[in-house]
Amino acid sequence: MFAVYAESFSSESPLDGLVLGERPDPVAPDGWTTVTVKAASLNHHDVWSLRGVGLKEEALPMILGCDAAGLDEDGNEVVVHAVISDPSWRGDETFDPQRSLLSERHQGTLADKVIVPRRNVVPKPASLSFAEAACLPTAWLTAYRMLFTRGGLTAGDTVLVQGAGGGVATACIILARAAGLRVLATSRDEAKRTRALEIGAHDVFESGARLPVKVDAVMETVGRATWSHSIRALRPGGTIVVSGTTSGPKLDDAELTRIFFLQLSVVGSTMGTRDELAKLVAMLDATGTKPLIDREVALTDAREGFAAMAGGDVFGKIVFTR
Repeated sequence: MFAVYAESFSSESPLDGLVLGERPDPVAPDGWTTVTVKAASLNHHDVWSLRGVGLKEEALPMILGCDAAGLDEDGNEVVVHAVISDPSWRGDETFDPQRSLLSERHQGTLADKVIVPRRNVVPKPASLSFAEAACLPTAWLTAYRMLFTRGGLTAGDTVLVQGAGGGVATACIILARAAGLRVLATSRDEAKRTRALEIGAHDVFESGARLPVKVDAVMETVGRATWSHSIRALRPGGTIVVSGTTSGPKLDDAELTRIFFLQLSVVGSTMGTRDELAKLVAMLDATGTKPLIDREVALTDAREGFAAMAGGDVFGKIVFTR
């Protein structure tokens, strides 16, 4: 089958290890199912994998990709849940210490076919195209868990989304608006601030700008560059939900005095559960909300999408189609 895979690592030039070519068809063991992939989306995780982050050399060659939508063995339209937990694990799979994402220990979704545990498929509603559904399992599921599970936000609350433009940040903006939250967003880029307004933000600001109000929660994926601003943007008792550190994890000042004095909550969030993915799909189906797609690219032209992701020239999701 045709696949897009990592053959080697390079921290300086990650696309050097990217190969587009033939790989053996997967064989599903007991309890697993084969999904014929119709669309798969790209994540920063895939570029980091080519740098050797989170992927071991002995696992190469590894088909990349966490997200997919397609047809199961019975012809049902499904969305693939990317978190693979230990078969004996019960409860929230994001807490399983043995968990992994597709393309780490198990071959990924950028291929004609992918195998996953049967419990890892969620029915795809007719209201979502395969390309739209393929956006959900990583970035959109992460955003859903940040906002509603870990952040505990409800209609009428005010949320600040840092770094508008990235896949998780854009998903946070769209989902928060659909759920009746007041949405503020920041970006260093004027064009991205304009786009943030177009997709649902009520107000946008330059990174670090003083806000007119204190917010109930901040969705933080940037890290060092925005941390102090995020903490200072919160009302007393507010919450900062952290799912990434794209500008680096080390802080010059963690703002600990402000955190304890204002009784702020700092909450980590990682991916999401199969049940949360099902709820996210149901929410989009009920509200008519659509994932934001930056571009659709044929899987055979995947190098183009990887180059755009590596260069940062993205607003929304890059989706590969078959």
